[in-house]
Amino acid sequence: LYHVLLSPYSQYFIFKYIPVVDYLHFFTIDMSSNEPEHLCKLFIGGLDYRTSDESLKAHFEQYGEIVDVIVMKDPQTKRSRGFGFVAFSQSYMVDDAQKNRPHEIDGRTVDTKRAIPRDEIGRSEGGGTGQVKKLFIGGIKDATEDDIRDCFSQFGEVVNVSIPIERETQKKRGFAFVEFADSDAADKAALQRELMILDNRVDVKKARDKSERGGSGGGGGGRGGSG
Repeated sequence: LYHVLLSPYSQYFIFKYIPVVDYLHFFTIDMSSNEPEHLCKLFIGGLDYRTSDESLKAHFEQYGEIVDVIVMKDPQTKRSRGFGFVAFSQSYMVDDAQKNRPHEIDGRTVDTKRAIPRDEIGRSEGGGTGQVKKLFIGGIKDATEDDIRDCFSQFGEVVNVSIPIERETQKKRGFAFVEFADSDAADKAALQRELMILDNRVDVKKARDKSERGGSGGGGGGRGGSG
């Protein structure tokens, strides 16, 4: 873990957030908002090595109040490592920034993703990296495809909802898959601590492709179900 100076008050913060892609650097920042802080943070990858904290902030402050910003640097050479983080005061500002992708900073098109808490790493049915658009929804009980679509449409355009059934009994297997048009919508939904469908809390994870499961079907079975 790197300790980095993030404010003029000489307070040190530890990175505990990583992007959806696989970086092993984390941070925490004191947030004045009542919203969960993990919903207010953005990862920016592919930065030009000239990009500074100031120029990163200058670009993203058009989307709202920035609580803190940092370009990660090598602790020895002090050179940029090519990625950084921005923390907004409200989560809708992250939404606005993501709606305006792609972003160009210092002449380079960068990659922006919602930062995820350290304890959320690996919460997927084997996926969780890259441009994942599909989610695994466990513990759906009696929810229909329309019920599930209504719930997840708040995060973005839903292009498909499927509820696997048992071949012999034709009964629902207790889980479903939701596919979005945009991977950012899937990221946003997966970051929610709790989601309710028909007064029942469901488990939301990134789904993986069949090729990543070695060709097996069923989307990982019913392992994600919760009551």
